[in-house]
Amino acid sequence: MEPAAPGPASDQHPQPDHPGRTVPARIAALLHTVRILLGFGRHLAETATQRSDSTDFNAIAVCFGTGRLYAIMAHLQRGILRAVALERVLLARAARGRDIDFIVPRERGTAPPAAAGDAPGAAGDARAAADDAPAGPAAEAPAGGKRAARPSPPAGWNDPELFMPTLEELEAQVRRRPLGRTLVEICLDLAVVPGFCTGPFWNEVFDGIRLHGGRITTLMQEKVRREEAFSREQDRKVGSNWDWQGMTRDALRRVLGFRIGEDAAELLDPPAVACAAVAAVATGPP
Repeated sequence: MEPAAPGPASDQHPQPDHPGRTVPARIAALLHTVRILLGFGRHLAETATQRSDSTDFNAIAVCFGTGRLYAIMAHLQRGILRAVALERVLLARAARGRDIDFIVPRERGTAPPAAAGDAPGAAGDARAAADDAPAGPAAEAPAGGKRAARPSPPAGWNDPELFMPTLEELEAQVRRRPLGRTLVEICLDLAVVPGFCTGPFWNEVFDGIRLHGGRITTLMQEKVRREEAFSREQDRKVGSNWDWQGMTRDALRRVLGFRIGEDAAELLDPPAVACAAVAAVATGPP
């Protein structure tokens, strides 16, 4: 038998992959912010149960307006889902080669102050309920007539203890609202406040909210309201400690384990990670 003809030699040096798509600059910047917040939320969700019995945990609990662990965990879960939903919307837009625009939030009238007995989040939840209701046929404007009222949201829609939205529901919500508003709600759900962040990262969050239709005042007003609600809760507890009121930034850092935004450059390379994710969204599964 004649020996078989040798086949083509295997390529010991395969051609490098084609470079991924370039992520539009504004999307890349917002993705960087969202991913750092997502990493912090996951870290806090993993450690909250272990640290909830420590006396210094009140420094974190005050940002949720309550020391009830179940309520804190519910907010963290929803905040993580919101961040993932926002990430998915940004990646899908980048895969189409479209950047996001800077927008100015619409002016609204000042909402009445919350009553003293309001539950944590009730004031902001009541203001947002109509905008957050799932879109449906009733939300469409009839031909030649006035726009019909949007249907009422499900009971407990804005309270994560009563109703936990799915990732798909939150993604649909992100698509129909200013991105900065979603960023505010992520910060509220994950207890992100200036004292927990490095200076440069808080500036990044501030710009992300301000330039994409959100309101910093919404975040800071809710922060104050939650502090007041937490103080009332502590007043009703025998032997409660108030050490959280005088904690320094270094002490807060020890409670959290790190300040949000520390070592961000070492933890992830925004352009490389974003380009890889966009390429995956663009090509889809085989």
